[in-house]
Amino acid sequence: MSSTFTQIYIQIVFAVKGRESLINYSWEEDLFKYISGIVQNKGQKILAINGMPDHIHIFIGMKPTCCLSDLVREIKKASNEYINDNRFEKSKFKWQEGFGAFSYSHSNIDNVIKYILNQKEHHKLKTFKEEYLDFLAKFEIEFKEEYLFEWIND
Repeated sequence: MSSTFTQIYIQIVFAVKGRESLINYSWEEDLFKYISGIVQNKGQKILAINGMPDHIHIFIGMKPTCCLSDLVREIKKASNEYINDNRFEKSKFKWQEGFGAFSYSHSNIDNVIKYILNQKEHHKLKTFKEEYLDFLAKFEIEFKEEYLFEWIND
């Protein structure tokens, strides 16, 4: 009997609507645990999660039966509800539309995990916009400026 064997590693990046710095250090760990639970309940493997007040990075080991867009939509929908139900923010919290997804080989897992876990230090040197544009260039992804995230002055 044959089976399917895969190694699919994806880094997902998405931002708070309007790029507002709303993810507070006091509750970000709870948010990351909640999102990790969503990923695991969808049958995927969470490898790393971290972020900044205006965006997050999620690194997963993805099964071939997973539809990435559906997974990200569920993460955003459920985490919006979680943040708003717990009243972590005074105003209504919402993620921006869209996301970035970048694939890696098995040999890069440790480097990507370190990169994600080191977000706070990394962003002392580089803005989110610079980081995101670097990802698009590194992965040779064509884009139109008007379809990128809403940027605030970095």
